Amino acid sequence: MEGAKRGMMLTMTHVLVFGAWLAAQSEATPSSPTISIFLKPPGVIPPGGSTTICCSCQCDNGNFVLYKNGYQLLTLELHDSRAEFSISNATQEDAGPYSCHYLDGGTVLSRSETVDVMVQEFHLPKPVLSVLPGQEVAAGAHVAFYCTIAHSSASCFLYLEGQNKAELFSKEQGDFNLSHVRKGNGGRYSCQCYTKGASFKWSAVSKTLDLVVKDYTWNNVVRLVLGVAVLVLLGMMVAEAAHRPGPR
Repeated sequence: MEGAKRGMMLTMTHVLVFGAWLAAQSEATPSSPTISIFLKPPGVIPPGGSTTICCSCQCDNGNFVLYKNGYQLLTLELHDSRAEFSISNATQEDAGPYSCHYLDGGTVLSRSETVDVMVQEFHLPKPVLSVLPGQEVAAGAHVAFYCTIAHSSASCFLYLEGQNKAELFSKEQGDFNLSHVRKGNGGRYSCQCYTKGASFKWSAVSKTLDLVVKDYTWNNVVRLVLGVAVLVLLGMMVAEAAHRPGPR
């Protein structure tokens, strides 16, 4: 009976040790990094035009492999946690879905979403992008983008450089609204328009504008901390001078 109890205790000990080992292994195994893929500049490009496919992640080393329609094209080493694949003098053969695989030590650790490269002739006038109340706003403000084009039935997309997803402008209001903007909404914006019919007709991409989101609350906190630090330093200097023995 005593031997059975001892055996059961040993078995439970083994189970607990094995469970602890599994927990340690799961904590030691790094999660797969998130891969971002986007076009720079974003948007549809004309025949003969150029664009760059950018792949980035929070990685220190390794390689990015570029795929098109599931077929491997190029491999590049990371530089500053990103790799850039350039397309120049574009033709219809360059159009299609692209994705990036991140490899470290020859092992695929993560895969990006796909980004579509579109090569089309431009038939519509170039739109003009504007933003209200201005290109520099405080965090929490309401911002409205306007993409203006000399075509009554055109729809337009809003691009933010570094993002794969484009936003569609409201056809009724002709604007795109951002409520309670934050730091992450800042960046380089542009827009591009199209019409539907027997085939899509596209415009060129507008000139870019940079939206700057200022967090004045944080700036005030920094100023307050610096002010307190200066006062503390002055107080220490005064206290040291007061305790210093005078000349005899």
